[in-house]
Amino acid sequence: MSTEENKKIVLSFFEKFSASKMEEAMAMMADTSTWWIAGSFPLSGTKTKKQFAELLAGILPVMPQGIKLTAKSMIAEGDKVAVEAASYGPHVSGKIYQNQYHFVFEIRGGKIQAVREYLDTMHTNDVLCSG
Repeated sequence: MSTEENKKIVLSFFEKFSASKMEEAMAMMADTSTWWIAGSFPLSGTKTKKQFAELLAGILPVMPQGIKLTAKSMIAEGDKVAVEAASYGPHVSGKIYQNQYHFVFEIRGGKIQAVREYLDTMHTNDVLCSG
């Protein structure tokens, strides 16, 4: 796959995620894929595809309008796509989840193989884990 095709895969994943089409988004990930989240709060660590899907299933009920992910910039080389992104979504508590991210996606064979997610962990913990 070319770097441009890999970027399109990431953008398509963001579109599906932002529309709360989690089954479609998860279908873009290889069965053996992993998702790592930075920090030392309840969502941190390396998740299998199944564990990441379960994590998302736990978040969706408290984010009834979903979480919109917007790519701000992308750089691709080989099978890696680096993305600066922002999120936005109202929480049922009335808090607004609005975060800044850096993602590194690894893509092979048209599927997401691994993701590393760097974000403001204190904000995420405050909104998504503390209600």
